[in-house]
Amino acid sequence: MESLKTGSDVLFILLGAIMVLAMHAGFAFLELGTVRKKNQVNALVKILTDFSVSTIAYFFIGYGIAYGVDFMAGASQLAEKNGYDLVKFFFLLTFAAAIPAIVSGGIAERAKFNPQLAATFLLVGFVYPFFEGIIWNGNFGFQNWLETAFGAKLHDFAGSVVVHAVGGWIGLAAVVMLGARQGRYRKDGGVAAHPPSSIPFLALGAWVLTVGWFGFNVMSAQTIDAVSGLVAVNSLMAMVGGTLASLFAGRNDPGFIHNGPLAGLVAVCAGSDLMHPIGALATGAVAGALFVWMFTITQNKWKIDDVLGVWPLHGLCGAWGGIAAGIFGLRALGGMGGVTFMAQLVGTIAGIVVALVGGFIVYGVLKATVGIRLDQEQEFQGADLSIHKITATPERETNW
Repeated sequence: MESLKTGSDVLFILLGAIMVLAMHAGFAFLELGTVRKKNQVNALVKILTDFSVSTIAYFFIGYGIAYGVDFMAGASQLAEKNGYDLVKFFFLLTFAAAIPAIVSGGIAERAKFNPQLAATFLLVGFVYPFFEGIIWNGNFGFQNWLETAFGAKLHDFAGSVVVHAVGGWIGLAAVVMLGARQGRYRKDGGVAAHPPSSIPFLALGAWVLTVGWFGFNVMSAQTIDAVSGLVAVNSLMAMVGGTLASLFAGRNDPGFIHNGPLAGLVAVCAGSDLMHPIGALATGAVAGALFVWMFTITQNKWKIDDVLGVWPLHGLCGAWGGIAAGIFGLRALGGMGGVTFMAQLVGTIAGIVVALVGGFIVYGVLKATVGIRLDQEQEFQGADLSIHKITATPERETNW
């Protein structure tokens, strides 16, 4: 029976890893559909190569920083417990690789390719696992301090803060270091519209992410005996709340509508195992409206050219999710309890600080040494031709 349980746990977490791996296709097509046609190939290539670089960085460095585990033993030792420790690494890798996938959407259309791969290695190898280990492995005693000071540790079941807020705030640092796309903001104060190149591809990306998110959240239990239908239904309700709120706040705009479920799902990750479904619905609805509102302000008023809105979507909605777990997770509001508002607030702020400091250091050093932005002619030509020497839909046939 013990062998059967171990095998079941391996299959359970492996299926979760595969579902979150599929989410990276969602990241790719969401970006592909949002950017202009001359940058579509680059969007696809970035997500795949970033994932590959993330795997190397996390396997050899990041996972050890976060959990003190390495894989330098023989294969027979690694295969013990049906290889559970290996598939757990695979599952957590798909979370870690979401960091550069999130950043990619913010810096689209004007970032150099190789320096971004270097940034991916540094972020997944060092910055992300530093905070991941603090929250999910108890490193450096920060969680114990929160518990002593505020009565509870930071509760982040599936990564609203650890993954999404950290990724979104790193993305903000990268966008600020890069600057806006050429011609985006005119000297007279006007804003040049860059509408999505393909609403169908954008929608496809959103749907793939939405479906995969149920592996992201539910399989965060990591063992089959800990699985909870509450997590699944709370994820569903937050998705619906985010969709409907973005529908109304975004006035039927399809770009906002398809990002709405993602905003809701980002926010519910932290407390999906604690909240009542109505609390999850409210959490998602606030996130959907927050995304529409803040995306509009950052683009049009503050003139921060965050192409996919990764800071409002992941950074702000992730931070809201961490705080919301300390509100709707309380027993007084129908939750499971075991959380406090102040622990969630302080823990979330800590994640933001780590992300901003890490993001500005990584992109600042790269900007000062090798440069992180395409030159003006390359940007005008598009990342597809400038970097990959081919467009998504070549207009001319060969002569042979």
